[in-house]
Amino acid sequence: MRNLLDFLAKYNHWFIFILLEVISFVLLFQFNSYQGSVWFSSANAVTGKVYETESEIGSYFKLSKVNQELTQRNLYLEQRLRELHQQIGDSIGDSIMENSRILKSLQPFRLIPAKVITNSVDKHDNLMTINKGEADGVKKDMGVVSGNGVVGIVYLTSTHYSVVIPVLNSQSNISCVIQGRGYFGYLHWTGGDASQAYVDDVPRHAHFKLYDYVVTSGYSSVFPAGVMVGRIRHVYNSADQMSYRLKVILSTDFGKLRDVCVVDNTIMAERLQVLRAAQDSIKTKEEK
Repeated sequence: MRNLLDFLAKYNHWFIFILLEVISFVLLFQFNSYQGSVWFSSANAVTGKVYETESEIGSYFKLSKVNQELTQRNLYLEQRLRELHQQIGDSIGDSIMENSRILKSLQPFRLIPAKVITNSVDKHDNLMTINKGEADGVKKDMGVVSGNGVVGIVYLTSTHYSVVIPVLNSQSNISCVIQGRGYFGYLHWTGGDASQAYVDDVPRHAHFKLYDYVVTSGYSSVFPAGVMVGRIRHVYNSADQMSYRLKVILSTDFGKLRDVCVVDNTIMAERLQVLRAAQDSIKTKEEK
């Protein structure tokens, strides 16, 4: 104990120096926006690299199980393909036409593939990190989707990484429609079960039924129309009795999410800009 006290007494000036340096850096980065942004970008890049390495190691040890699942899935798909070939018959012309329409609707959008390197589903405001950033063309407010449906919206970007606000976040607010019905509302998550969320503000005169599909509306510059969100599981009245609230089973399994795509919303943003300009022009004429 005496040796420890002697050591502290002998080098106390060094400890005071280090303490003052730490306090100086904290004050510098906390109260200066430029230095704070530089620190955040650097820390985000380092943290993202660590998480990416951790994710790659985890993926490596799960390859055996993944290969087994892929083999089983391929066998199932081959069986389904044989069955569909037998069922096509006279409807082949209509099927080709429908596939052409789907392909044409996807052509305007550029998809940026990315991998999820951090994700959470057990918090009230979950966040997700992906391994693509500004260098790959990712920008704030771009939509993120998976092979099963909507994932979230890009919130923050650095050079090689991006933070995404997923559907499982209380701040998420995505415009949706009931497929084939045309009625729209806004998707929210209230915490708890990661497999379900709620669509609010559906009008009282809307006609629909349980297990109808809910998809993105395309009314914003984030997501194109028709991206899968989920299926209606239950219907509630809103608190003011003026609209419906729909419980939706999400099509995306956030607990197993690995591969996603960022939707380049340049074309959608241009479309909305033209629409808003037209609306402003009409309002100006009406005022005159």
